[in-house]
Amino acid sequence: MRKLVYGMNLTLDGYIAAAGDDIGWGGPRNHELFRWWLDHEQASDLTLYGRKLWETMSSYWPTGDRQPDAGPAEIEFARNWRDTPKVVFSSTIDRVDWNTRLVTGDAIAEITRLKAEDGGPMTIGGATLAGAAMRAGLIDEYAIATHPVLVGGGTPFFAALDAWVNLNLVETRTFPGGVVLTRYETRR
Repeated sequence: MRKLVYGMNLTLDGYIAAAGDDIGWGGPRNHELFRWWLDHEQASDLTLYGRKLWETMSSYWPTGDRQPDAGPAEIEFARNWRDTPKVVFSSTIDRVDWNTRLVTGDAIAEITRLKAEDGGPMTIGGATLAGAAMRAGLIDEYAIATHPVLVGGGTPFFAALDAWVNLNLVETRTFPGGVVLTRYETRR
């Protein structure tokens, strides 16, 4: 059975985007943290996206390695992003590119099916999609890079749940600029 990991950057008050989908709160590029995310993505065999995160990622990373300010890690991330198989869950778009498959039906049924397959870890991104997977008990690990900023509202990282989810802490790490990474595994 595959492992499903939900991880994102978020604010100290728990948002992945401030009001108006603003993600500018992340501040200047933290190269050490970016390298951690690159390693995290390279360890994944499959990436699952909701529509909004897909649109954000696919608007930049297909050509991210050709940007004038792209450093070695950004070049590697862009290449890995293009090469890694992806599944986008959406009922409002009709086409995806870059080694990606579109699913318009039942996301939970498809994620459950993908988890049952042999293979390496899968990552999931996008608050709505990950929230549905959380409520269905499908998330095996949470990777949270908490930035030292309060935005007061926006898109929350965590969804409203029907029951408690007990977790085990597996890693903590501090990055430059006061970003704290915590990783938790779901206690089954």
